[in-house]
Amino acid sequence: MTYSRHIYAYIIKSKQMPQEGDSMSNPGSRSKDGFFKDVYAVVSRIPAGKVATYGQIAFLIGRPGAARTVGYAMNGAPAGLSCHRVVNRLGEMAPGDIFGGAEAQRERLESEGVIFLSDGRIDLKKCLYDFNYKEE
Repeated sequence: MTYSRHIYAYIIKSKQMPQEGDSMSNPGSRSKDGFFKDVYAVVSRIPAGKVATYGQIAFLIGRPGAARTVGYAMNGAPAGLSCHRVVNRLGEMAPGDIFGGAEAQRERLESEGVIFLSDGRIDLKKCLYDFNYKEE
């Protein structure tokens, strides 16, 4: 199984199903603003020391396949949202100068305790956030 398939299997296993009345329960009827609000709500739940992937967030809001749109939403996120905790499926930093550049994003993540592999990617096996995990 490839690493990306392993991540997808993990996401499916940990997916929370939307409840009746949630804005996520009818994804086909949402506007762009509703999609962005759903993305920001998920991103706000990622704790320091953990990351989530664009695809994981898209899947959790009921829009699998919308990872690029999640990335677009991150580009216009409200101030104070920890967007630096969102990475691609390989555990790589955001492209270009987003979040101040890849090195700045890495420094922020390292300061929060995110573990990096020798090739510069995030260790997703240790740092991918499980949205279903409840601390006792």
